Amino acid sequence: MKSALSIIISREYLERVKRKSFIISTLLVPVLMIALMFAPAAIMLLDTPESKTIAVIDDSGVVAKRLQSNDQISFTDYKQPLDSARTDADIEAILVIGPKVIDNPNANISLYFRGAPSLSTDGYISGQLTQAIEDIRLEAYNIDNIREILEEVQVDLSYPTIRLDREEEQNTSSVLSYVIALMLDMMLYMFILIYGTMVMNSIIEEKNNRVLEIVVSSVKPSSLMLGKIVGIGLVAITQIFIWGVIIAVCSSWALPMLATMPEAAQDAEMMGAIGQLSDVGYVSSLMFYMILFFIGGYLFYSAIYAALGSAVDNVQDASQLSTIATMPVIIGIVTSMSAVQNPGSTMAFWVSLIPFTSPMAMMARLPFGVPAWEIILSLTFLYASFMLLIWLCAKIYRVGIFMYGKKPSFAEIIRWARYK
Repeated sequence: MKSALSIIISREYLERVKRKSFIISTLLVPVLMIALMFAPAAIMLLDTPESKTIAVIDDSGVVAKRLQSNDQISFTDYKQPLDSARTDADIEAILVIGPKVIDNPNANISLYFRGAPSLSTDGYISGQLTQAIEDIRLEAYNIDNIREILEEVQVDLSYPTIRLDREEEQNTSSVLSYVIALMLDMMLYMFILIYGTMVMNSIIEEKNNRVLEIVVSSVKPSSLMLGKIVGIGLVAITQIFIWGVIIAVCSSWALPMLATMPEAAQDAEMMGAIGQLSDVGYVSSLMFYMILFFIGGYLFYSAIYAALGSAVDNVQDASQLSTIATMPVIIGIVTSMSAVQNPGSTMAFWVSLIPFTSPMAMMARLPFGVPAWEIILSLTFLYASFMLLIWLCAKIYRVGIFMYGKKPSFAEIIRWARYK
């Protein structure tokens, strides 16, 4: 025979995973994420280039002849005054170059445009002007082939970064680690807030329907609260697992294609990223730790949300009290942004241990490599704090679910927690 706790967990879990909204969001979000990754390339392929003719009025007499046209931008030397060009409906853009443009470019260049130029158009014009002025200045030094000399001197560095904390040499990418850290951090932040709020709203709804009064006649309030927290938490874990499988399948298909590209073979950073994502152990450890820190962070914050939900009668009052739970999460995401910039700093270490911020801060550091003892210590503090918090919030919950009619003050909530 099932216990009351398992029945509550089963009900909370099955009620949500069977909803169409859960199924749609679980399948649709990874597809949208993958689509966003490929969206820039698709836009570039489908985008129709903007063709513009630029009338150039060059009072310096030396810049206009150096401007080179391409398939989209065409420069034409215009001999008429500016006023005449502005009234000519066939002219879409006018580039006016002053006589002292070489000495003071910013004060001697003006671009007149019908409408607003696109970023690519503006960037191309600016690039051509910059190169022309630089060439003229370099030629003043009377050094033959000075532009070619400078191009030969320039260095475009692309070197591999190899992890020393692994038994086998493994290429890595600092850029990819940074991106992964931000993604995992934001996912954890989103899940904790969404599912923590779901616990709170579920309690408010059942409290308004007076269902709780019937349920607590046969189940302890603490068991009811724990059942709700665990049941809704399992929904989140199910969603994370499905997303992980979808992303893993897509990666196993996309990474070999990227590795065969000629550009990838010449780019050490890209090869490092491909090697990092191809490391099954690395990806699996990230997913494993993400689930552990999500469970800990979710249990920690959902206990607070449950206590707050039991103390009020409606969502409006709950949104005001929920600042108690929301602010520490926001502080955690802010401190984790700093941890991403310097994962080994003293501040990153301490915020990774404080239970209020450790889920976000530790997930921000994990892609860069964190000693095992720090991870174990962080998880120990997080889960131990949850056990203490669930005991404290259960005391608030058992009183709050029977309170109707007014929003309690913080002093009253604290007084409930002190009841024996």
